[in-house]
Amino acid sequence: MRKLFGTDGVRGVANLDPMTSEMAMQLGRAAAHLFMRRSGRHQIVIGKDTRISGYMLESALTSGVCSMGVDVLLVGPMPTPAIAFLTRSLRADAGVMISASHNPYQDNGIKFFSNDGFKLPDEMELRIEGLIVSNEIAHLRPTADAIGKAYRIDDAEGRYIEFVKRSLPRELDFQGIKVVVDCANGAAYKVAPTVLRELGAKVEVIGNMPDGMNINAGCGAVHPELLQKAVREQGAHLGVALDGDADRAIFVCEQGRIIDGDHIMAMLALDLHRQGKLSKQTVVGTVMSNFGLELAMTKAGIVLVRTAVGDRYVLERMSAEGYNFGGEQSGHFIFLDHNTTGDGLISALQVLSLMKRTGQPMSELAKSMTAVPQVLLNVKVTQKPTLDTIPELQRAIDESEQRLNGSGRVLVRYSGTEPLLRVMVEGERDDQIREVANHLVDVIKVHLG
Repeated sequence: MRKLFGTDGVRGVANLDPMTSEMAMQLGRAAAHLFMRRSGRHQIVIGKDTRISGYMLESALTSGVCSMGVDVLLVGPMPTPAIAFLTRSLRADAGVMISASHNPYQDNGIKFFSNDGFKLPDEMELRIEGLIVSNEIAHLRPTADAIGKAYRIDDAEGRYIEFVKRSLPRELDFQGIKVVVDCANGAAYKVAPTVLRELGAKVEVIGNMPDGMNINAGCGAVHPELLQKAVREQGAHLGVALDGDADRAIFVCEQGRIIDGDHIMAMLALDLHRQGKLSKQTVVGTVMSNFGLELAMTKAGIVLVRTAVGDRYVLERMSAEGYNFGGEQSGHFIFLDHNTTGDGLISALQVLSLMKRTGQPMSELAKSMTAVPQVLLNVKVTQKPTLDTIPELQRAIDESEQRLNGSGRVLVRYSGTEPLLRVMVEGERDDQIREVANHLVDVIKVHLG
């Protein structure tokens, strides 16, 4: 059983178990031991977002890693996908990102990348947990010059900026395009505006004044209302809202409407297909991907493969079966031809590239698919028992599926990062699916609320 790691690393309220400095040190020690696979000195990259607790956890992680005789390369506030890239670029043994992504500032998290820039598989995370719980490395204490050192990498931002720009053809620029970018007061507050300006776009920036406590606060991918207003007021061609660690992006068209991740996936997949760049004519989505995406892909001769929710599961399927494009409704898009994890900035550049090459506005490109009516409701829960152990809920789900009579879907699943049970219902009639979803929520509240 996983005790520390969720679907995206270790996460919780900063300075409360498991997100304490003591646990961060233990994680650092265990990871350092696990990744010492070659002779000579070893190095681990550590980055973070802009949360005030990042200082505490960064210091503790650094101490733990160095105590095992491994050097630390500190890059400061940088996007999660930048850590994946820098781990590869700097030939490090592993990378660590300190971030709770879209969560509020009081939370924080720790996620690991292996030396190839991919997130760790379940078995490696379990091995880290085992090293901590068993205390089997407590006796490993290098001394004298065998203790690790910490170095600050001053050119990390520039390295990542150039890496992101290389995802586009050299002859392409964004002259004549006005973009509003909301950096969520998070990890991309410097690099995102710089990349877009260096590529010729006219850029208006919001959410770029982090103070340690305003990350994701009323801004960014989880609160795109500010971006919608700015796009309309500025007369921009596109709005891009990043989340706290900039591994995902939400887009707003020139009319100020949010274009969800399924529509973005549809337009990008069709474009890759037209260019002959879509591996195996397949896109990887999740069980949450709207049925309308599947219809649009099927019409174009593209297969939609579904996975469990979570970009790690999308990525695992892509890697295992040789696909190069996938993503989630929430704004995670993975371009394996460019990076080994979701990258909000690369996603923004690919959307802007499509707009520039076709001359079409985002509102027109979004017509690549028509969404089937979908309702998604979140219910706070106090515990997370296996759902099939609650017969009343199983009965309610079965009755709901019978009511939809094959013309829709019901999906009930726990959030991997928050104390929530998510209820998703799709169907032909909006009033019917809302009734079904509300009934399921009522049942959940009785038994789990």
